[in-house]
Amino acid sequence: MPKIYLEDLAVGDTWECGGRTVTREEIVAFAREFDPQSFHVDEEAARHSLYGGIIASGWHTAAICMRMIVDGLTSQVVSLGSPGVDAIRWPAPVRPGDTLRVRAVCLEVRPSRSKPGRGLARFRYEVHNQDGALVMTMEGMALVARRPEAAQA
Repeated sequence: MPKIYLEDLAVGDTWECGGRTVTREEIVAFAREFDPQSFHVDEEAARHSLYGGIIASGWHTAAICMRMIVDGLTSQVVSLGSPGVDAIRWPAPVRPGDTLRVRAVCLEVRPSRSKPGRGLARFRYEVHNQDGALVMTMEGMALVARRPEAAQA
């Protein structure tokens, strides 16, 4: 499969990634390890919470999103990593049985002024469940290699 370099990216480019169903068992296992709040790990406490049942940790949702981004987008791009994420929000909870999809939209593409072999691309990621409800948004930068001939120019 041909790789995507910085020069191949354009503002507005969009990718659809994923289709992953989240189980109660993985929600609880992730939360026990990394975010053991009662509404993530205790069915009875979660029932009495404002969520009315077990929900995934936002960090679990972010990790699932990252996996779908790597499988559906980053694996095609000549990626050099990321300098960070600018914003992340969880407007609705992820529940057991939800099937998640990610929509990635390129917001900005610019060559590096100081490093000719690379550039930055800014993306907005939207995670939706099977009903189309928005459950997470994230904006972040990606370091992307330039085509060798473009880096020489």
